[in-house]
Amino acid sequence: MTAQPRLIEFYRKTVVPQLMKEFGYTSTMAVPRLSKIVINMGVGAAKDDIKILDAAVEELGLLSGQKAALTRARKSIANFKLREKMPIGCRVTMRGARMYEFYDRFVSIALPRVRDFRGVPIKSFDGRGNYTMGITDSLIFPELGAAKVERIKGMNITIVTTAASDNEARALLAAMGMPFRKAA
Repeated sequence: MTAQPRLIEFYRKTVVPQLMKEFGYTSTMAVPRLSKIVINMGVGAAKDDIKILDAAVEELGLLSGQKAALTRARKSIANFKLREKMPIGCRVTMRGARMYEFYDRFVSIALPRVRDFRGVPIKSFDGRGNYTMGITDSLIFPELGAAKVERIKGMNITIVTTAASDNEARALLAAMGMPFRKAA
């Protein structure tokens, strides 16, 4: 059996007691936790050249360690020369150990590589305890070297938690190392 990611141990030993004290939870099962991480990459240029989409699927596979699923257009839009069910992007959903490994790499390695990084915005919560952020340059991930990527693509990363409110989710992510921007 493989070893557990270090972030799971950190969550159990440090984050759970901290959040139980801060929010007054009586059970460790009531403490919010990460549920899943979804990475979505919309590739609008894929309608003209399908090879761009194949490269995006390969990049997401390198980042997540699992195969990405294609996303297709839900309806036709004539102005964008888009037909229903045309492939226009890809996504991957990570749970369990892969999710914790990705979160650890994202927070400790990828985010510090962002140029002029001052922290992630604190207002990107959706009201239900989930956090979404956009990455404009996928080259912040060391897995994707500049030689492997011929075209820079952006992506959306959604971190889904079991928290009931944004404050609980913010406290969870901050305790797990998410570098939130300081309020001015």
